[in-house]
Amino acid sequence: MEMLDGVLIKLIAGFYYVEAGDVVYECKARGLFRKQGIAPVVGDRVEIEVITENTGVLTKVFPRKNSLIRPPLANIDRLFIISSYSTPSPSHLVIDKLTAIAEHNDIEPVIVFNKCDMGSFDDWADIYTKAGFKVFITSCKTGEGLDELKAYLTGAVSAFTGNSGVGKSSMLNCLIPELKLKTAEVSQKLGRGRHTTRHVELYRLPGGGYVADTPGFSAIDLEKSEIIFKDKLPYCFRDFERFLGQCRFTTCSHTKEVGCAIREAVNAGEICRTRYESYLAIYETVKDIKEWEIPNKL
Repeated sequence: MEMLDGVLIKLIAGFYYVEAGDVVYECKARGLFRKQGIAPVVGDRVEIEVITENTGVLTKVFPRKNSLIRPPLANIDRLFIISSYSTPSPSHLVIDKLTAIAEHNDIEPVIVFNKCDMGSFDDWADIYTKAGFKVFITSCKTGEGLDELKAYLTGAVSAFTGNSGVGKSSMLNCLIPELKLKTAEVSQKLGRGRHTTRHVELYRLPGGGYVADTPGFSAIDLEKSEIIFKDKLPYCFRDFERFLGQCRFTTCSHTKEVGCAIREAVNAGEICRTRYESYLAIYETVKDIKEWEIPNKL
């Protein structure tokens, strides 16, 4: 009986596809998982029992360093948040929600502004560079920024996310042509891309590491999936960090209190106002959430 450790790269119709070494094994899971409430997801580090040269049984899921509910992914190092110049245009709130979720889950958020052949992203890049994020400006049409982005993918487990229609699959095709992922034009009626990715899958990168393509979605719903308690939210905005602990009141929510160091930093131009406005919008959605209301994490 041969036991191997591997990475769960795809899950379709009850079959688990595990890469161990240079082989991808099609596996079924032990019934014990269901009894224990364990639901393996893409990105899990797992153990399998080899049955034939390319089939096996999933026997163990190792502890996760992080996980997301929607899309269902585990053990992610970097979350690449993709926006495009138009149809759909960038949204501060969408980007800031996703960066907050990444920070909360100890995932490095990376900002990518795609389709720069259509116009300038300089003002957007300035906001997020100033906030302390790694920012890439790219174009699949001209190739601008793609070599730098590809180098930053190497050696890590990364996921691409953002609004449907921003060019996630097209970008992955440019970065890794052999993937040949399906793409679709942006719907003129709806102003967003048609969903072409039907399941989450990890793809091995030539230089090492993995990248995931994820089913199309507009943004992760904080209220229903990736909940951040209001007292944790300020720590999910890295540009707030050096001002935390300097407010007049220790219970400061950074929303309306007198003597709030965050608000003073915004007024002084040390924190971008759009970032602070996103904080206020997210705070409003989570301020009344109780711990018992949160669904079980993966």
